[in-house]
Amino acid sequence: RVTLERVEEVAADLRALLAPTGLANIDVLPVAATLGTGIESLRTTLAEAARTLERESQAGRGLRFAIDRVFSVAGSGTVATGTVFNGSVTVGDRLLLTPAGTEVRVRGIHKDGKAATSATAGERCGLNLSGIELTDAARGDWVVAPALHAPTQRLDVQVRLLASESRPLKHWTPVHLHHGARDVTARIALRRGAEIKPGEVAQARLVVDHPMAAQHGDRFIVRDQSAMRTIGGGVILDPGAPRQRRKPELRALQLAALTHADPQAALAALQPALPAGVDLDWFARIFNLDDARISALVESRQLQVLGREPRIALPRTVIDAVKIKVGETLARFHADSPQALGQEVALLRKACAPALAAATFLLLLRLLADDKQIELSGSIARIPRHVATDNPADQNMWQRVQPVLEAAGFNSMTLAELAAAAGLKDAALRDFVHRKAKTGEVVRVTPDRFYLRTTLAQFAAVTAGVFRDARDGKFSAAQVRDRTDIGRTRAIEILECLDRLGITQRIGDLRVVRRDFAPILGAAEAPTFAPAAARPPPKPAPRPAAQNTRMPGRR
Repeated sequence: RVTLERVEEVAADLRALLAPTGLANIDVLPVAATLGTGIESLRTTLAEAARTLERESQAGRGLRFAIDRVFSVAGSGTVATGTVFNGSVTVGDRLLLTPAGTEVRVRGIHKDGKAATSATAGERCGLNLSGIELTDAARGDWVVAPALHAPTQRLDVQVRLLASESRPLKHWTPVHLHHGARDVTARIALRRGAEIKPGEVAQARLVVDHPMAAQHGDRFIVRDQSAMRTIGGGVILDPGAPRQRRKPELRALQLAALTHADPQAALAALQPALPAGVDLDWFARIFNLDDARISALVESRQLQVLGREPRIALPRTVIDAVKIKVGETLARFHADSPQALGQEVALLRKACAPALAAATFLLLLRLLADDKQIELSGSIARIPRHVATDNPADQNMWQRVQPVLEAAGFNSMTLAELAAAAGLKDAALRDFVHRKAKTGEVVRVTPDRFYLRTTLAQFAAVTAGVFRDARDGKFSAAQVRDRTDIGRTRAIEILECLDRLGITQRIGDLRVVRRDFAPILGAAEAPTFAPAAARPPPKPAPRPAAQNTRMPGRR
């Protein structure tokens, strides 16, 4: 309906308008619908684009479905229409409505005007959802795979302020954020004193007023506070930005790494930016990658995964270097402090890997412990087979203590009694037996009584015999007392120790044997005691001397 000159003029205007944008080189296709002019060229261009389009429904992506309309259909229930951004959806899938976190099931799919069994990324469709009412969902919500449900109100982004703006963008400027089908109010957070000049691209944080769902690489638009004017836009780098600011230099490196759209390139750039290791659960969530793709990335980057929740990935070269450092540090510590049980994990981390987080370093130590390269006991690490009492002074002390404990048998002694019987100072003995308990040769039964492991094994053998003889499958402390020739209080103390070791279990006032004691305490046979009738009667206690109770002056 216009002249050729007008068509060329409008096309030139469009190219000038789009020149500063990402659409600068897009085809401009004049079409006259009434005459059919240009229709065939448009059809050919669209078909060619469809053939070369790489949909994000490739394997390894979870579903993300952006809702733009919700309504109710009689006999079917709630229907949400929208666009499949990532992955695919199939009838029967169980998913989550986010940010609410409500579980939904896909009862049906409608696509291209007819029922369908599935829909993939890039397609528009309607989902018939069970599990929610009409008022539970709204435009701007998402239906996602459960692993992707992570509502956020802080997004670290890369934003461009349009060159047409007359003023720079300052810290805490209120804006309208458009993302997916959602419009939410937010504020731009910048570093102190920073601003974004017109036409400039910079990193910033968006703090939104209501929880929303987002993903790395998502595009967004920001408009002014009145939502009358578009002022800029950008791409989301970290949709789950940490609440507290991290070291500025490291955080800048991390966000620079996240500017890579390719997960492999981003993971490679993140390694120096995250010296404590990359949290693979976080990485998989923001990039929308399944375990198979994460495993392939880890292998290609020659990383090693520590832990399960969370999974921390570190270069194998870093882990190997820390392993060697740990072994050398512990060997040196044992040489300098032979009587110490081991080195505190916190001090070991400072000496070997101060850049690693405490939790990550502990995961690495557990890996070493699983490989039998070190031993972990609470907050203490040591070289395997290191014995804190393996020195001349402690060996001499053990030669004096062991015979006394053997002679004491099931009754044992308090630490004060043991020190007196062995001719040792109380403080020195207390330190020694606690270190000896770590080797397993003695066992702490009460805070003040320690038993030889062999003695405790004999007691457990007696207990096993009592259990076998019990008619109803349970036994009492009194029955064990009668077999061991010790008092009821002492028998209960030892039985409570066996409870803690998992050998026995208390059920009301009775007990049962849960497992064999031999793997825990070592093999032993029950000692024999003389029957009560055959024992010599106890000597009567001396009668106290008679006292004259007569009052003075009385006859």
